[in-house]
Amino acid sequence: MSDTTTSSVTTGADDIGILRQRAIEAAFAKELHAEMSAELGERKATEILARAVIRMARAAGAAWAEKAPGGQTSIQSFVDTLPAWTKDDALRIEVLKQTETEFAFNVTRCRYAETYKAMGIGHLGAALSCNRDGTFCEGYDPRLKLTRTQTIMGGAPHCDFRYSLEGSAGGGA
Repeated sequence: MSDTTTSSVTTGADDIGILRQRAIEAAFAKELHAEMSAELGERKATEILARAVIRMARAAGAAWAEKAPGGQTSIQSFVDTLPAWTKDDALRIEVLKQTETEFAFNVTRCRYAETYKAMGIGHLGAALSCNRDGTFCEGYDPRLKLTRTQTIMGGAPHCDFRYSLEGSAGGGA
């Protein structure tokens, strides 16, 4: 559920939607991954790609935290970011629980996974998208933790996102 690394790029993603932004990134990543695979092997190329995406996700989380009301992150400020991720019917979600310290939902349709599969890079979907979610939290608020046991990208019928806000209230980024 993360965005790009700079506010100028974030604005662009907001304008075109994160799903479209991910498709643009994936087209570049596909070719870069193919070149790295030829030189380094598939496994090493995927590891490098995943590390770069994780670094981007952490920075994006920090950038989104700066947008939180008064610079104070919370479950509610996190929930308020959802329209960015669901824009263009990118994700269909079923909210199961929302309290001051927990937010749980299932993703029942993931157009990110569908897009990567259509591009012929479904095998890179976890590196390009799924691994962003937990590290986005690290940048957004280190107290925010994600537990997820399955993903559509990994072949499950739904993704199970379970966020919890640990530690004292009134933290922030």
